[in-house]
Formats: sequence, structure tokens, C-alpha cells
Amino acid sequence: MTTATTTATSAVAEELVAFCRAGRNMDAINTLYSPDIVSVESMGNEQMPREQKGIDAIRQKNQWWSENNEVHSATVDGPFVGEDKFAVYYNYDVTFKPTGQRTPMEEMALYTVKDGKVAREQFFYRTSP
Repeated sequence: MTTATTTATSAVAEELVAFCRAGRNMDAINTLYSPDIVSVESMGNEQMPREQKGIDAIRQKNQWWSENNEVHSATVDGPFVGEDKFAVYYNYDVTFKPTGQRTPMEEMALYTVKDGKVAREQFFYRTSP
């Protein structure tokens, strides 16, 4: 583990967590993400593929999520930093607007930093309470 890589990763990680805690996820994307970002969800479907590439696709995914979910509360824990990666724990209480169903949602995200930008994000969901 090199100190320079870890320091750069830590700086990106701290800034991303600060944006997310403030509810400014789109600002995090616009400021910290690589134009060639790859985003991987645990699940996907025809309308929302599991893997998406490029900053515009990630912006659209985030916009869809914010338009379709009402967030009642959010907890952001971390970051947990490694050499070129960091993890963040998210815990949300959300209502899915199209159905009105209110649900708790927990996920871990693993981010990879390259050249000072988030180059990859992958989300992992808790499968049991």
C-alpha cells in the first residue's frame, strides 16, 4: 500500500461521504466520478441494467432513483479506506413513490479510485433482516 495512493483515495472517499450525508448525491457524481465510471448493482432488469457505464448513464440512474423514492431518513457510515478502494455503508428509510410502499434499505458500496476520480462503484444489498 502506497501512502500517496491511500491519501488520494481517502480524500475522494471523505468528500463523497460528505456529499452523501448532505443529500447531495448528484454533486458527488458531478465532482468525483470519472467520465468512464462503471456502476454495478446486485440486481438489474431491462429498464435498469445491472451494469451501467459512463457518467451520463450514472446521472440518469441517480435521477430515476431520486424521482421514484421519497427518503425519510438516511445514514451514511464510513468511509472504510484501502489502497485504491473504499467502502461506505448506507441505511435508508424510503417510500417507493409508484407503489407507496415504505421500506428500510441497507447497502454497502465499494468504490475504486483511479487518477483521483471514482472509476467504479459496486453495490451489495443485505439479503436477510
